[in-house]
Amino acid sequence: MATKYLLVSGGVISGIGKGVIASSLGVLLKSIGLKVTSIKIDPYMNIDAGLMNPLEHGECFVLDDGGEVDLDLGNYERYLNITLTREHNITTGKIYQHVIERERKGKYLGKTVQIVPHLTDAVQDWIQKVAAIPVDSTGEKPDICIIELGGTVGDIESAPFIEALRCLRRRAGQNNFLHCHVSLIPVINDEQKTKPTQAAIKDVRHAGLSPDIIACRCSLPLLKSTTDKLAMYCQVEPEQVIAVHDVPSTYHVPLLLERQGLIPILREVLRLNALPIVPSLVRSGSEIWETWKTLTDTQDRARETVKICLVGKYVSLHDSYLSVRKSLEHASMRCGRKLEIIWLDSTHLEVATETTSPVTYHHAWHQLCTASGILVPGGFGHRGIEGMIRAAKWAREKKVPYLGICLGMQIAVIEFCRTICGIEDAQSEEMDDSAKNKVIIHMPEVSKETMGAVMRLGLRNTVFQKNSGFSKLRALYEPETMQTNGVLPESNTSTTATADGEVASKSSPSHPPVISERHRHKYEVNPEFVPTMATHGLEFIGKDESGERMEILELRDHPWYVGVQYHPEYLSRVLRPSIPYLGFFAAAAGCLEEVMAKGTKTVKGATKGLVNGA
Repeated sequence: MATKYLLVSGGVISGIGKGVIASSLGVLLKSIGLKVTSIKIDPYMNIDAGLMNPLEHGECFVLDDGGEVDLDLGNYERYLNITLTREHNITTGKIYQHVIERERKGKYLGKTVQIVPHLTDAVQDWIQKVAAIPVDSTGEKPDICIIELGGTVGDIESAPFIEALRCLRRRAGQNNFLHCHVSLIPVINDEQKTKPTQAAIKDVRHAGLSPDIIACRCSLPLLKSTTDKLAMYCQVEPEQVIAVHDVPSTYHVPLLLERQGLIPILREVLRLNALPIVPSLVRSGSEIWETWKTLTDTQDRARETVKICLVGKYVSLHDSYLSVRKSLEHASMRCGRKLEIIWLDSTHLEVATETTSPVTYHHAWHQLCTASGILVPGGFGHRGIEGMIRAAKWAREKKVPYLGICLGMQIAVIEFCRTICGIEDAQSEEMDDSAKNKVIIHMPEVSKETMGAVMRLGLRNTVFQKNSGFSKLRALYEPETMQTNGVLPESNTSTTATADGEVASKSSPSHPPVISERHRHKYEVNPEFVPTMATHGLEFIGKDESGERMEILELRDHPWYVGVQYHPEYLSRVLRPSIPYLGFFAAAAGCLEEVMAKGTKTVKGATKGLVNGA
């Protein structure tokens, strides 16, 4: 069977929610038993998102293969429980590079290489090739590929991609291509205005595309008169105008689309009933859909709020930590609690701020001191580092649950060395390359001159050490059957991530527990200082397979003080929270013992039956 395509584009404004709508459409398609994949097209000249400023573009999401991609691919993986590749993110820079390299190799046989047809053909070929890559546990070719076109239709940089997608619609054939255009319905003086959407649809049609569905973003549900007016002037039927109004959380969007009869429209336009759908996938999809509905209902009814203080460098743009935020949301839903994130700029905790802005300083410390948990995420550069160190010290000394991610783990090491080990000038090479006691060093295999795609990236194994029997984190990673009152004996059971991100267990008489998580870093703990730290009570319970690279630290006799060199947020899923985030949030919520006792089951008051996302 030919692959079917579902294009999601946007008009009027950027940042309108195309990624969430594309992911939600994928959830609907999976709920009826289809195998779904996703591709994101970004019309910027960058090869990938690795060097883009998070304060301008949001976070850089990292895949299993080490691809540094747009944050929307994180949405696809979280919602659809799939594992994508770097090829699933197309950028202008990447596709131009591909065409130019082919021209230099003589692949065009001396022809004049042009935007049309050579570049547009290359886009189509790329999409068709990548759409056939298996992305879930079935290992089979997907039935349908969702393509999100970044930016806004009408932007000059999008023009080649729009032409390529127009041609792809013809190449795919009848009933194999559906176009959903997302537009804005502003409300002015209590009146829903349709002119911007009418103009946007006109622009789309002028470019050669004809939307089958118009998804209207609005602060309020669309009035019938608004829907009828849009249908009239945009030449679609009223049922093809879908209202995507503001809802309590993005997890409600699939439910909102389903209630408006979107699945029958998808079935009709794409002739989905003609596809040979496996009965087991239909049952699985139905179970996932019921679980999703229960999960969102539980989230709405949760009463107790847990405050998590996120101490970071890029907090002015929350999308800079999108995967971190989503991982906390997943954990809060599993624990049946509401989440409140306190976005705290780490520079506000520093001594210099006390002098320049006392009010800001004391307010920041009040926020930190009243939080139930403290999280220090990843980042680069020296700004705000001392504030993070002070936050880690507060969490350690006051027994406040702490989770350090990548840089956050390195911060915990620096603080411990300074305060407990007596190495007052302990520092990271990243902050001061002339420091005497570099407890954090630049990885020797990573280039200091080249910046793009030279870090330690992608899925890597971490081996739990023999001294980790006390570890709460290890107990949560282990299969439920191996848990004994939340503390594990030294065992020979290991857990790894499968192709679609599920956690699988395996036993071996000679191998210690192993986990697989995604990484993105170029600095690491200096192994020369590890014995000193161990002597003073800081144990590295997880290392890489060589035993030389520190991956996990955890303090004994603390409610939760964990640092991980990897980024567990990249593998968190809506129906299967990341283990480090789940343990951290549960400790902050006061239900860690219950979570550890129940293992993969949910705690009291949370959704039941969420075992490995089923």
